[in-house]
Amino acid sequence: MPVRLKKFIGTIIIIFLVTVYALIATTVAVAFFAESSGWVHLAYFLLTGFLWVIPAMFVIKWMETPPRESR
Repeated sequence: MPVRLKKFIGTIIIIFLVTVYALIATTVAVAFFAESSGWVHLAYFLLTGFLWVIPAMFVIKWMETPPRESR
């Protein structure tokens, strides 16, 4: 697969990932932590703010792998 195509697909995947992840994290926060203190909200959003990086790392690693040589 050409590098430019891989980067385009990876960019679309990361945008989709961040959007869906933010919606899910916010929904969970509203459902479970609506009545919690500000410190609980801060801790939750700090944790979830960093967790999206893990799946994004795998997508970026895939984007940066060189294409296979044709036989």
